[in-house]
Amino acid sequence: MDLQEGIFLGIVQGLTEFLPVSSSGHLVLVQSFIKGFRQPGVLFDVILHFGTLLAVVFFLRKDIYDMLKAMLPLKWHQKRGRDYDEDLIVTRRRLVLFILVGTVCTGIIGVAFKDVIHGFFERVEVVALMLLVTGSLLFLSDRIKNTWRGDKDLNIYDGIIIGIVQAAALMPGLSRSGSTIAFGIFRKLDGETAARFSFLLSVPAVVGATFFELKYISGVSPDDMVIYLAGMVAAAITGFLTLKILFFIINKRKLSVFALYCWALGISTLIIKFV
Repeated sequence: MDLQEGIFLGIVQGLTEFLPVSSSGHLVLVQSFIKGFRQPGVLFDVILHFGTLLAVVFFLRKDIYDMLKAMLPLKWHQKRGRDYDEDLIVTRRRLVLFILVGTVCTGIIGVAFKDVIHGFFERVEVVALMLLVTGSLLFLSDRIKNTWRGDKDLNIYDGIIIGIVQAAALMPGLSRSGSTIAFGIFRKLDGETAARFSFLLSVPAVVGATFFELKYISGVSPDDMVIYLAGMVAAAITGFLTLKILFFIINKRKLSVFALYCWALGISTLIIKFV
């Protein structure tokens, strides 16, 4: 893999991490066409995901800041006077709790099935099948009516269910953003709330995955590390721009467009693989 290929894969990651079409699935498919592509574990993929994590943190920086500020003692908020809103503080604290619950669910499943998941990254047919599943989830989510629940209506069951779905989305081809947003909508969350919770939930998950994959970093040469970092920067920049597009699409409830894309790509991949 050369520098241009690393940057190209970073752009692919930035585009597909937030658009509900499975970034891991696209990386597996694109990497399969790069002659001699190798990576220790899935370190390169994780570093690209870390790049899009930086995009999420910057895009949702106000939400993250407000959540962290809400964890301060109530006396601190009371002294601030004009910023004191106990109901809002409680809502943000509950959001932190639900993110932690979802993260625990993701972590337990992810660690338990880590080796199995790694194996799926070498099987293009699994990616194709999971793309078909992703498309079906997106198609069905667009048909859910009366999605009235907002931030104040989030509960622990949302955290558990969406956390489990996020763990399942470790499989390449099953879009993390697409599946978690879809299940949020299935839970009657409005699209923007489902998307914001999905991306906030991704932060500790990606940090954890990066930590576990760092053990492979000794197998990366200094020259290759430059390529890895270039891919990460490309993923971060592209990802931030893509987030703006996604929230516009979610508000318009047009996820079925991506369902058609996932179905077409999944079917095409199966035909190429087996015909």
